[in-house]
Amino acid sequence: MTDEEIDALAQGFCACTLPKERWTHGAHFATALWLIRMRPDLQPEHDMPGMIRRYNESVGGVNSATSGYHETITQASLHMARRLLAGLPGDVTPAIAYAALMASPLGSKDWLFTYWSRDVLMATSARLAWVAPNFTPLPT
Repeated sequence: MTDEEIDALAQGFCACTLPKERWTHGAHFATALWLIRMRPDLQPEHDMPGMIRRYNESVGGVNSATSGYHETITQASLHMARRLLAGLPGDVTPAIAYAALMASPLGSKDWLFTYWSRDVLMATSARLAWVAPNFTPLPT
């Protein structure tokens, strides 16, 4: 993705105008990186949960104990996005940061299962609140 594509994607997410089919694994991370780097007025760990819930509802989704927003996945993804950004030069563009993230293990939809079992991560408790990894801690 280019910087312009990431900007349009993230702006569309924030405005709840992004088509549902564009809200992919990659789009989640592109938006997280963009929010961290381009929106110093926001605290993604605090603000993104409400933003995701609002976006889900805008495209007809339901945030419940079994679908929609997932707290553990969101917080783990933000943690890993910040960790990746910390290892890059401070002036790196969103497109370069996104390319680095997608080329890493985080680019796989299954990256979370390095840290959590499927049963633990997909449990209602992990959807509704942070649940620590049960395989290995997230890197610091």
